[in-house]
Amino acid sequence: MKKSNILQINNQYIQEELQKSQAYRQEKKQKNRFMGSILILVVFLFVLPTYNLVTSYENLQKREVQLNDLQKRYKDLEKQQKIETSLVKKLEDEEYVTKYIRAKLQYSKDGEFIYNIPGLLPR
Repeated sequence: MKKSNILQINNQYIQEELQKSQAYRQEKKQKNRFMGSILILVVFLFVLPTYNLVTSYENLQKREVQLNDLQKRYKDLEKQQKIETSLVKKLEDEEYVTKYIRAKLQYSKDGEFIYNIPGLLPR
């Protein structure tokens, strides 16, 4: 084995410099921890509003779909109401009522025969 030719000086100046470098490393380590905790806090503060924003957007999309469904249903109900209103107006006419009753309920006069043909019933 070879013996090292390096001689280490261990005096007060060297000891002070070692302590300074250790103190500097310790201070740097504390700053890094502090900055890391600040970074985690900032990320957390951005995650919460983002989550709320995404949830709100999903709710908005659901409400828009629901609104479209309700608008379609409203249009269908309007059509149905128009049909019912026209039927009420038609039922005010006595001649139409007699035709309707004879066709729908198959009433006949004495000696009459009734033949049902699909699609010819009055509406």
